Amino acid sequence: MSDAADFLLLERAGLPDDLRWLTQKYPRETWQGHGNIHGLANMWLGRHDMFRELGGMLTDGIGNYREGRLTAPDFARWFAPRLNHFLGNLDGHHNVEDYQYFPAFAKAEPRLKRGFEILDADHHTIHEGLERNAEAANAFIRTLQESEDRQRFAADAYADENSRLIAMLTRHLADEEDLIIPLILDRGDRALDTDIDID
Repeated sequence: MSDAADFLLLERAGLPDDLRWLTQKYPRETWQGHGNIHGLANMWLGRHDMFRELGGMLTDGIGNYREGRLTAPDFARWFAPRLNHFLGNLDGHHNVEDYQYFPAFAKAEPRLKRGFEILDADHHTIHEGLERNAEAANAFIRTLQESEDRQRFAADAYADENSRLIAMLTRHLADEEDLIIPLILDRGDRALDTDIDID
């Protein structure tokens, strides 16, 4: 996998400069005003916004429980379906990117191939984070019949895993957008040979 490991998700501040040449041509602040921000680019940004919103909702929810605004059973009822939706959709989204979109994009612009390798490596790291997140959530749910102290300890452990996952996701989504949206704006949807939905 070339040197993608040199740009580990939680250790980088963004994509390396040699992968940002299209971002310099199409800076983020111009995306919404660009005539080509429809179709695939708009769908991509919308999907990412949904993940950011769901992640924020889960963070707020665990905060509400930890600060006593929700009881443990009420929080668990609220939390479980939202977490399942978030984790399931994120995993499915990454699979479509890894096996369909990223290869098509790398073929369309070989100079960005290393960027897609970095994003693919991110997905593996995020998947491990998803598994840890689900394990911590299940551990919390199992404490609902136990003491309040055990519930609080398990909630704190989940909150730590959630914070780590959200940090990874925040960095990854921004880097993915910086690589992909300028490519879409530069080439257009049709030139990228993608006729699949990113869901």
